[in-house]
Amino acid sequence: MTDFDEPANDTAEAFSFYAEDYDRWFDDPKGRIIFELEVKAVRLLMRDLAPPFLEIGAGSGRFAAALGIRYGVEPAEALLEMAIKRGVKVERAFGEKLPFQNGIFGGVFILFTLCFVKEPRKVIAEAKRVLKEGGGLLLGILNRESLWGKLYQTKKNEEHPFYKHARFYSCKEATALIEEVGLKVEAFSSTLCQPPSEMPHEEVAHDRLIEDAGFVGIRGRKTHN
Repeated sequence: MTDFDEPANDTAEAFSFYAEDYDRWFDDPKGRIIFELEVKAVRLLMRDLAPPFLEIGAGSGRFAAALGIRYGVEPAEALLEMAIKRGVKVERAFGEKLPFQNGIFGGVFILFTLCFVKEPRKVIAEAKRVLKEGGGLLLGILNRESLWGKLYQTKKNEEHPFYKHARFYSCKEATALIEEVGLKVEAFSSTLCQPPSEMPHEEVAHDRLIEDAGFVGIRGRKTHN
């Protein structure tokens, strides 16, 4: 989650245009704390998954580098180049049409990207397609029902260059999307239970669903039907 003020027309173009500002956010004190909390929450859901891993919407490679995700797709060229420099093998592609064969990944990560995609169900179906049997989808969302979600909905309403394109999800909606494609939702993690502030404080990541948490991770498993 990042903060900018100027408008842009298209999501991928906006992320490319503001790529340096976007990436720099992770190094400022506020961004660093939030990022570390989110990484902790995602790690709770990775414990029994085996690589190779893929991130859909790899951005500048921050999450992939921190989580040991080797592969990614990213449509914003400037961010893609940053991710490559961080050692991620990234292809320029959209989540609705992944350039990979069936059943090759032990884990697929969609971290904040779902709110920006045009066809969320298709993206999750593609994630399922490239998962191995027993592999897991890790979906991370900015929870619309939280105080953080309300803050970013306000940014959307104010024509923020990124978030004006976003559609934020509740935990219930995100869970339903995963289940609709035939993945078994089996675990949650939560963090950012504090209200938004100029300087967030450290907190724990919980291995359960907290419905008013700002960040919620959801794991769906690919099992035999």
